[in-house]
Amino acid sequence: MTTELTKGARFNLSQTYPHVQQLQIEVGWSATKAGYDIDGSVFMLGANGLIPAEEYFVFYNNPRSPDRALQRLEDSREGRQSFMLDLSQISPVITELVFVVTIHEGVEKKQSFGHIDQAFMAISNPQTQEELARYALTEAFTSETALEFGRIYQKGGQWRFHALGQGYDSGLQGFLDQYHQEGATPPAPPPPAPESTRRAKAVELEKKLEKEAPLLFDLVKKADISLQKANLTNHQAQVALCLDVSGSMYSLYHSGKIQRLAEKILALGCRFDDDGAIKIFLFAGNSQDMGEMTVENFHNFIGQAQNQYRGSGGTNYSPALQAIRNTYFPDARGGNRRSPLKANVPVYVMFVTDGRPFDRDPSEQQLQWSSYEPIFWQFMAIGKSSKDVKSKRGGILGFLSGGSQFEFLENLDDLEGRYIDNADFFSVEDPEAIADQDLYDLLMTEYPNWLKTAGDRGLLP
Repeated sequence: MTTELTKGARFNLSQTYPHVQQLQIEVGWSATKAGYDIDGSVFMLGANGLIPAEEYFVFYNNPRSPDRALQRLEDSREGRQSFMLDLSQISPVITELVFVVTIHEGVEKKQSFGHIDQAFMAISNPQTQEELARYALTEAFTSETALEFGRIYQKGGQWRFHALGQGYDSGLQGFLDQYHQEGATPPAPPPPAPESTRRAKAVELEKKLEKEAPLLFDLVKKADISLQKANLTNHQAQVALCLDVSGSMYSLYHSGKIQRLAEKILALGCRFDDDGAIKIFLFAGNSQDMGEMTVENFHNFIGQAQNQYRGSGGTNYSPALQAIRNTYFPDARGGNRRSPLKANVPVYVMFVTDGRPFDRDPSEQQLQWSSYEPIFWQFMAIGKSSKDVKSKRGGILGFLSGGSQFEFLENLDDLEGRYIDNADFFSVEDPEAIADQDLYDLLMTEYPNWLKTAGDRGLLP
């Protein structure tokens, strides 16, 4: 089933389809006015944001890249342009492919994308004809003569897709001016990004948040305080949010409390990574990957995801635990892991629920297997319980609660058969009764110790 993307969304191709190396990428459009000459092209960029040579601009007069990884296909259909891409053949100097559609001589002819609709970009597996992801551009364009549909880029050794939908009024020449410079030195294969580069990107992201999403910017600053306390100021991690969407959670979604909680976790993700995105998973009886919540699409993301969720009733943890493991460590495929798996970057999962699971044994088994992987589970329960308890930090909180309703989650800290302790738990009666700063402090209660242990036991560098 194809993944439908909206503007700003990101999709990790390598994680979701680890064995797919050949891709067919199609850009399409419909002209509502005759006489338009429209072309699809691709700029293959190096780490410096430029094409390393003119041959890495793939268009009608240069249909194949010099590394033989990208080919522009002849397409007899009106309003379509297709490309074949072999990820395994991409030159190591290439880190990004930008897919653009332009109107030939649009400026001179006073033509624009105001007369173009039904634009889309689709990524498929050519061997199975399965469509993997689709981005339909829904924005209204007026004077634009060029559109940047999306980009496929490499990060952390993985290939990802970013839906852009950005319009420009400078035609193809604007892209040539941006991505090609005469006499530019071809880039060397990119080394791992140094800490200074990561920090520069983080500062750039913060500036964007301050200007475009001030509420998120404020949350990022609060998260930063907690990370400083935990000596994790420059820490890097992938962040996922796993949300219980069973019927008993309905009022929390309807009131917007889960949306606001997700925004707080997105802010943490902005501090742990510079791509401004976190993965969202929903679960009840089964689990569903809802894609990435980003600084561009976070408004009402959770409400839309809830409406798109297609699952069975009940509350089962194990499908969600397995789905997340499969996403970040696809070689496991949810299986029985009994030897350590090392990765450069850990995964931090915020797991939110309001009840005990029906599948206790399979859930415990997934947690045991995942303890051999660099993945940390922060469980948060929502609801009333029979007694009050204190957080492990000791003081924050008369609003923290525990008791028999969440006994299963409480007992995970003592679960036997694990390589290392890979989980923490706290509960709140109301997710908005806890101050933002206190929430971030709680999220860092056991995680720093887990990082040290994971490093000592060979899960992290």
